[in-house]
Amino acid sequence: MIPVSEALELVFDLAGPVGTETVPLADAAGRVLAAPVEARRMQPPFAASAMDGYAVRASEVQVGARFEVIGDAPAGRAFAGSVGPGQTVRIFTGAVVPEGADWVVIQEDTARDGDVMTITEDGGHGDNIRPAGGDFRPGDRIEAPRVLVPGDLALAAAMNVPDLTVSRKPVVAVLATGDELVMPGEDPRPDQIVASNAFGLKAMFEQAGAHVRLLPIARDTENSLRAAFAMTEGADLIVTIGGASVGDHDLVGRVAEDLGMNRAFYKIAMRPGKPLMAGRLGGAVMIGLPGNPVSAMVCGHIFVVPMLRAMMGLGRAPARRITAALGADVAANGPREHYMRAMLRDGVVTPFDRQDSALLTVLSQANALLVRPVSDGPRTAGDQVEVLPI
Repeated sequence: MIPVSEALELVFDLAGPVGTETVPLADAAGRVLAAPVEARRMQPPFAASAMDGYAVRASEVQVGARFEVIGDAPAGRAFAGSVGPGQTVRIFTGAVVPEGADWVVIQEDTARDGDVMTITEDGGHGDNIRPAGGDFRPGDRIEAPRVLVPGDLALAAAMNVPDLTVSRKPVVAVLATGDELVMPGEDPRPDQIVASNAFGLKAMFEQAGAHVRLLPIARDTENSLRAAFAMTEGADLIVTIGGASVGDHDLVGRVAEDLGMNRAFYKIAMRPGKPLMAGRLGGAVMIGLPGNPVSAMVCGHIFVVPMLRAMMGLGRAPARRITAALGADVAANGPREHYMRAMLRDGVVTPFDRQDSALLTVLSQANALLVRPVSDGPRTAGDQVEVLPI
């Protein structure tokens, strides 16, 4: 068995970049920006009013001053003339400040009688003008790589950039194996169970930015597995579930090697998730996950999601960990790194009493994994521990 950290580095070594594509701005949410976005104009492109009010000369601003209203300037329609002494233009938020004016008196500090505006209050609000280029200028950039969030897309649009270069979504083929499995909605025999792992993993990988293909369940025969592997054509990553151990019916590794898989490792010093293998099969990375539901999902968080991020250009980094106060005493850990399902709330992490790797109810309730290092001694409530939010 190899340590988790070593296995993760080997996984990263298998995962090359998947390339880039250009997508419209409207389709770029959540994608990984692969090339910087450069502003094509400045924002605001002109000195703009920050408030509704009246544009005047700053030297004339005082309580009681009276001005002739010579026009108006709504957003999107600039006033064509200029503001002279004793004159003002009614202006609205976002409109171009007219020539000759360098101050906007907010409307709450004025009174209007026909074409005469009087300043009634000392607003003390400053000039209420957004300077040209105050937000960004031509050549300012949104740097890559980064996962594009709504604010990034709004900024790119304001920069007048309609299309973005993003990392291609890795194509993941998910293959569940086993004679004991049936699909949800089918009628299982008494000796069968409903396949669940593939659906949780699909959601996890899609959330990480991948395009996921769910393949039909492969049965525990070499012919069925060979047929299933033939359907992975075009995938960047093949994720098998189950059949990767050493039992008489655990054929995945044997068939994959017959098909040319170059195995990087098998078995990791972790729980849950010890029987995990990885390698390359043709042009794809292959990860063989354990069949137990919690084991498969934990390995997905620890290995597959970081690998997908690396494939999209986000770097070689393990899943994010934080520290939290332990909410209950825990016994000493053994020779494998242990990822305990836990509840993280208000900076306190409390592991569930039941940690069986087949318990989906516990996994559904958990929002974190309490990480127990190899041979970690007993811990008491209040100790600071490492936590992986999920």
